[in-house]
Parts: sequence; structure tokens; C-alpha cells
Amino acid sequence: MLTARRRVVATAVVLAGSLLLVSCGGSDGGSPDGRTLRLWHYEGPDSAMGAAWNEAIKEFEAEHPGVKVKFEEKGFEQIQKTAPMVLNSSDAPDIMEYNKGNATAGLLSRQGLLTDLTAEVTKRGWDKKLSAGVKTTSQYDTGGVMGSGKWYGMPNYAEYTMVFYNKALFKKYGVAEPKTFDDLTSAMDTFVAKGVTPLANAGAEYMAQQYLYQLALSKADRSWVDSYELYRGRTDFHDAAWTYGATTFADWVKKGYISKTSSGTKAEDAGVAFIQGKNPILFSGSWWYGRFTAENKFDWGTVLWPGSDLTLGSGGNLWVVPRGARNKELAYDLIDITMSKKIQNLLGNKGGVPVAADPSAITDPRAKTLIADFNTVSGRDGLAFYPDWPVPGFYDVLVSETQKLIAGSATPDACLDALQKAYDKGVPKK
Repeated sequence: MLTARRRVVATAVVLAGSLLLVSCGGSDGGSPDGRTLRLWHYEGPDSAMGAAWNEAIKEFEAEHPGVKVKFEEKGFEQIQKTAPMVLNSSDAPDIMEYNKGNATAGLLSRQGLLTDLTAEVTKRGWDKKLSAGVKTTSQYDTGGVMGSGKWYGMPNYAEYTMVFYNKALFKKYGVAEPKTFDDLTSAMDTFVAKGVTPLANAGAEYMAQQYLYQLALSKADRSWVDSYELYRGRTDFHDAAWTYGATTFADWVKKGYISKTSSGTKAEDAGVAFIQGKNPILFSGSWWYGRFTAENKFDWGTVLWPGSDLTLGSGGNLWVVPRGARNKELAYDLIDITMSKKIQNLLGNKGGVPVAADPSAITDPRAKTLIADFNTVSGRDGLAFYPDWPVPGFYDVLVSETQKLIAGSATPDACLDALQKAYDKGVPKK
């Protein structure tokens, strides 16, 4: 998301830059103690990643007698907003989960706050376990742009978005399960007619902007994505794809597909609403899969967004090793364990999307579908990353503008103007 789950706060970036100039922190951040590995991540214990990493920690401690992993639970927003400052201080952990993309991991790599992992990646063969699409978000050039350069992070899972739907509610209201885009809109019309708001949504966080981006992607192609995400061409927010995305999103609010009250809700609220059966459809990422498996009390299914070869997705969030980490070798060992077949297979059977699992070891039927759909998207080069990635601070602009579309306080044209202005301001000058 979370992924998604994708944001950097401009004031924190500015402050971090100031701290970087005055800090005297060295490359090691102090002497290694060799007895404690400080780990930060924000995955829930019932998520596929949380379960797999807990097992990896047990293996790590068994393989390193006398060494303890000190796991410190942090919220996604907390890490995103404070990482530049924390990583430039003596309080940096040894290893942490961090969001990928130009505006996040790319920004920290450019600021010199992350350890270059290239030598370890090559020595331990991690690069050979990743597909080309997943590798994209692990490497950053000197300008912090993903897709080439040094390795500053390692994903041990992948992620992508899909339509989650409540089969029980579809059956209750006599609605056909969606196979085409027309099926999807017809289903939503039927639910609205029955007094049910079809789409779970979160205007205050990432979910609303992902609806907007997916609608645009349905009218886009790979060169459009590369222009937007990798600066390989000019991005025009008033082109056919962005215009369709914004106008259709606003129209869906007017039609009642999306509640106007959702402008202030968060992703957790939307997920809980789906779990409670209040909304029959939720479009979001594979990071919800494990939780829905554990908590949904009804029959449910998933489909890829119909009528689009492209969808949001990438390699998962990255394991990064801060420049000031005190126990870097231990951090590399833990990463290596999370890339092992045992942990990868466990991650897959728990509802994650592993990058190096043995397909025959995935026995859960839902997990097989999840991984098969990811392979479909990956095989057609359909991973289109996330809308807030291109420039620092863009997440907050996207939240603000999609909230205006939900509230009806701005036109699609005005919102696209605002996105263009913020994007153009943040794109690196050549």
C-alpha cells in the first residue's frame, strides 16, 4: 500500500536536509555491539509479511546464539514522516522496512542516509531471485531515480492491487460477479439502487488516489507510465488518461459508488468496512490479503481490475540498512533469511506474494490464485507502480485533490491543474 501507504512530508524532508548539513554522524553510527539487532517494520502480526518475518527472526536467533532481535513496532505514517531525521541521528535502527520509489527510498539514497547494498546483493545472489519489474524499485541512480544504479534496498515480497468483492453480498442482491469493466459498473449500479454504497474508500489516505490512478491506467500504456514515474518523457495531466481518471472518479461520487463521507476516512476504516460487510467491493493491494483471510466471515473473491493491462504494483517495501546502522552484517544475515525458500514459501501460504518461493510448496487455494494473478500482471509488464512516487510531497497533494473531488469542492480540471503544478515543481531538472 500499501502500500501503498506511500508518502513523504515536505517539512520533514527540508528539516532532514538541514540536519544532514550539520550532522557529524559517521558511516557506522557508533561501535557495533554484535548482541542486538534493532529492527523496525510496520506489518501487522496477522499479515503474511508479519507472520513470515516473525519466523525469520526465530531462525536468525537460532543461527546467531547470544544475539537478540529487538523489534520495535512503528506505524507506516510514523516511519514515513520521521525517517529522514531518525536515520541521520544516533537512534537509527540496524534494519528497517521502508517504502520504495523516487520520493521515499530514492530521496533517502540521494541524501546519503542509506547503505549501498550492491556488494551484498551480488555476493549473496539476491539479484538473481528477483524479476526485472521487482528489481526496478531496489536500485537508484545518483539523483534518487529508481530503475538503475546502486542497490539501496531489498524486497522479499511483491505487491499489486486487485478488486476484492464480497461474494455473499453479490449473491444476496442477485449481482453477477465482475469479469468485465461493464460488469463492475453494472454491479455498482445495482447496489446503489438497493441502498448500498458499493466501494469502500479512504479519502484521507492512499485508497482514493489509487482509484483515480487505476482509472487513468485503464486508458494508458507502458510509455505513459515510464514518462510519469521515470521521467522518460513529458507528463500532461490533461491528457486523455488523466482526464478520464479524474472525471470518472468524480462521476462515481455523484452516482453514489463512492460515499461523500469517505473524504475523511482512513485506509483502516475502509478495510474494516469491507470486513464488516458494509461495502461489497474494495479496490486495494495484496497487503490486505492475509488480514481478509483471517477476519472475513463471509465468502469472498478477487479479480484483477477488469479492462486494464496495467495496475498498481511493484516489488514490496524494502529492507533498508541505514547509513548509521551499528550491526550491518547482522542486518544482511536477517535479509538473507527472509529470502530463503522456507520463509518465502511460508509467506506465500500466508497470503503474501513471495519473490523466490517454490510454486509447488504453495498449497493454500486462495494463495495460489493470488500468486497466479500476480504472475499474469508481471508477465504482461503490467506493474505500474504508485501515483505518489514520482516527486517528494506528492502523496499529500494527491490526498488533498482527491478529497476535493469527493467533496465536490473542485472540478476535475482544477484538480488536474494542481497535480500538474506540484509534479512539475518536483521533477528533477536535467
